[in-house]
Amino acid sequence: MLRLNRMTDYAVVVLGQLSRAPGEIRTSVQIAEETAIPVPTVSKLLRILAGTALVTSHRGPSGGFSLDRCAHEVRVAEIIEALDGPIALTACVEGAPDRCSVESLCPMRGNWTRVNNAIRHALEGVTLEDLLDPTHIFPIPEQRPARPAPSA
Repeated sequence: MLRLNRMTDYAVVVLGQLSRAPGEIRTSVQIAEETAIPVPTVSKLLRILAGTALVTSHRGPSGGFSLDRCAHEVRVAEIIEALDGPIALTACVEGAPDRCSVESLCPMRGNWTRVNNAIRHALEGVTLEDLLDPTHIFPIPEQRPARPAPSA
């Protein structure tokens, strides 16, 4: 089963909260109160995200963290890679953190790369904005008026 870890899920929630006011500096305590995620978890996430291009850290008495991009500019693939590392379904895809011990003998060598690339491409096509409002990516079909029942 392909499954993201809980910290990645929380990162989406934290980034979603920051995206409500791009560029506004918020503290980890404020974000924790607004999201109901424990302060230590929010602090840890923000430290990780500040080490990427996703969040900016601001020092000083009025310091905190900000998201300096709009939600439609943040790709889900970026969020996953910030928390989980490269998107790699198996050890035999390019960029996988672990190398397979039987890679040179494996008949599947390189075949998973096509699947991995398709998943990566799909995740790059979904933005934080899409997660916050899924009607962007999955539009709600128009409701047609019900037809009157035929008379007997």
